[in-house]
Amino acid sequence: MSRVESAYIAASTNRFFQAAGVSPGGLVAFGSASLVALWDAEDSLDRGVHETLPGHEGVVTCVRFAGDDTFVSADEKGVIRLWKKPPDSQWRSCAAQQAHKGSIVSLAIQGRLVVSGASDSAVKVWQIPENETGAFTEVQTVSLRRGFPISLALSELPGTPSTLLAIGSTDRNIHLWTSAEGTTQFVQAAVLSGHEDWVKSLAFRPPRSGGDPLILASGSQDANIRLWNIEPFEKATFAPSGGSSSEVTDELLDAFEASLVNLEDTEDGGRQISLKRHILTVKSPQQGFQLFSVTFDALLVGHEAGVTSLSWRPPASPTSTPTLLSTSTDSSLILWSPSTVLTSSNDGTTLWINRQRFGDVGGQRLGGFVGGLWACVGADAMAWGWNGGWRRWRCRSPETGQGPVLEEWTEVGAITGHRAPVRSVAWSPGGEYLISASLDQTTRIHAATPTPCPDGSPVPVWHEIARPQVHGYDLIGAAFLDPLRFVSIADEKVVRVFEAPREFVETVNNLGIAIVDSGEENRPRAAAVPPLGLSNKALTDASAVAELNGDADDARTRRRPFEGELAATTLWPEIEKVFGHGYESIALAVSNNKNYIATACKATTAEHAVVRLYETEAWQLVGQPLAGHNLTVTQIAFSPDDSLVLSVSRDRSWRLFEKSEDGYVPIAADKSHGRIIWDCTWAPEGDIFATASRDKTVKIWRRAGEDNKKWTAVATIQAKAAATAVAFAPRRLESKSRTLAVGLESGEILLLASPRDDPSRWDCTLTIDCRLAHVDHIHRLAWRPTGDHGLQQLASCGEDGTLKLLTVHITDRE
Repeated sequence: MSRVESAYIAASTNRFFQAAGVSPGGLVAFGSASLVALWDAEDSLDRGVHETLPGHEGVVTCVRFAGDDTFVSADEKGVIRLWKKPPDSQWRSCAAQQAHKGSIVSLAIQGRLVVSGASDSAVKVWQIPENETGAFTEVQTVSLRRGFPISLALSELPGTPSTLLAIGSTDRNIHLWTSAEGTTQFVQAAVLSGHEDWVKSLAFRPPRSGGDPLILASGSQDANIRLWNIEPFEKATFAPSGGSSSEVTDELLDAFEASLVNLEDTEDGGRQISLKRHILTVKSPQQGFQLFSVTFDALLVGHEAGVTSLSWRPPASPTSTPTLLSTSTDSSLILWSPSTVLTSSNDGTTLWINRQRFGDVGGQRLGGFVGGLWACVGADAMAWGWNGGWRRWRCRSPETGQGPVLEEWTEVGAITGHRAPVRSVAWSPGGEYLISASLDQTTRIHAATPTPCPDGSPVPVWHEIARPQVHGYDLIGAAFLDPLRFVSIADEKVVRVFEAPREFVETVNNLGIAIVDSGEENRPRAAAVPPLGLSNKALTDASAVAELNGDADDARTRRRPFEGELAATTLWPEIEKVFGHGYESIALAVSNNKNYIATACKATTAEHAVVRLYETEAWQLVGQPLAGHNLTVTQIAFSPDDSLVLSVSRDRSWRLFEKSEDGYVPIAADKSHGRIIWDCTWAPEGDIFATASRDKTVKIWRRAGEDNKKWTAVATIQAKAAATAVAFAPRRLESKSRTLAVGLESGEILLLASPRDDPSRWDCTLTIDCRLAHVDHIHRLAWRPTGDHGLQQLASCGEDGTLKLLTVHITDRE
């Protein structure tokens, strides 16, 4: 029986500041388009994302854990979904609820209580079902009079069973709501003002010891963070039996009046910082009323742009120094903690200082950090950026609880992925690494680095190792000419050719990915894109390389590049441009001997629906353009011996061209598919080829006579959805059958087998569902060329923005 297992998943994180959550055990779950991706941040081998969970139809906006085995996710279509992981089983979706009419932008969880806030201005309170077959129960709907709830936080009030709900709004205020003991109904208790822009993030820090207050941190678009202390008021409890209700009311009023501080404008027209004390009244059946005071404690100023997320460090011990992580669109991550000096304990305020600052100085990265969180029990500070990749800093000497220890932080590798549909994936000739091209305007190279296991044996672990092209147009395709050269097409008329810089060669050799002999000492060190330019220019001047790379020593080539370096220091210089098409490129193929490339462009007339062939030495056109189609050519494939070129088109036909002295000449064509043909592929033996169409069929074509002029369909394979990608597996010498992978519009992948001597019989040996494959249109499938690795691996990419590598164990049919 055939089976598959996941070897690598590249997935980016959505641009929502609550799109990722972390469990107490270090499992990070984040939204990647409509998928929820799972990443074990404490994995010693650093294998990255190990699973994606399908279920949501909209883009996932929020993920929040309720424990190691439970989390809740929400999407932009207003649906909340509960996920659970029973012991010795997989994660599964247990309940889903259409919670809001608009996009859900914030979630908070406390025990079995879930609070959701959405763009319909409503905040709803839900109960998590107790069993796996139950549904969410709506407890209460809170409607904000003005503004939208863009941040939420829940906490228990110290010393009481009551729950405190904080709502950060676009009206620049924080609304505090409390629930009475024994109920889940919230009532408005106070409004905290002070921020001058939207309140985008809230985080509670529960008291660790008896005298500590409950701390609420609020971060705003105004670039400031405010800390609020919530603690029992001195005149705390009023017993109903101790006096008449009027006396209790009088005493409450006295406490309320005493808490007011006059707000006065300063001479320059600005407002003073308000030290007003807000009083929360919590009703409890046993104790009557209990009062809590909310006071403004500290203003943290250090970010240069809006604060996007806040997170308190998990305490290593009860006496640990409180540490707050904040991220901002200025591309910085700051760790704040109270200073042990310069503070006077008499005035009741605390001086908070910036302990560590990570990220980019000057904030030159587009969009900065979207959100951040702690992992590994406070040893790792992590944040994801506007482009969906993560950066991670690890503390080498975590706090011991014996007073503050000077911490040493170093950046370590994290995870990356395309943040838009991935249109193409292709292997290097020897299968050492693969290249992907995406509508996020980047090409990326992924490779397996040998990583030592605890027992010392090396295990291949996949990572992104280079981002050779960061372009100004959406990228459509890329293919290798040799291990150190590739050609790419984008949503432009130009075909571009790139050659690896010396830095990439050193990285590949040093990491043990492959032994690449560049054979050239004059290979440029790196590349850069000039201002307002689209072409990567080679850098040979040592000072220019040093300016780009910072430290020019070889330490960086002995580890994989981090997210911050990939876009800046791993570019490949562009060595050639190829022109010829009248419209934007759409299809690219490279011959098996790497002597030719074939390209096609968008077309609505026969004049432009041609395939142009170029030789790869001088990049001159070979023969006349291959004409015959009437609409866009969607895919091109060279036969294994390069004697034939196959093209398929939107006009529902395929055409075959044979090599001659004057280039390639047309010899055969067919139009038996009922809809657009998306893809085509040759079998490794060259005797048959397959075409995949939107008419939900894959047709297998075989030569009908001695010459190549007549080909007939010997098999028609029916699928449940449109077939969008096909690929024959490389030939295994000991095998008596062929394997064909078919990617569907639904995201599933079918593995089909046929006897090698009878291509008319095809049986489906395995259906790879959307949990292991994709949830949307598959754009390309690529089998890893046979090599030293000894594995059968299938790379796939799709409209859902993920790139996946599956290890396939094929059992030969009898």
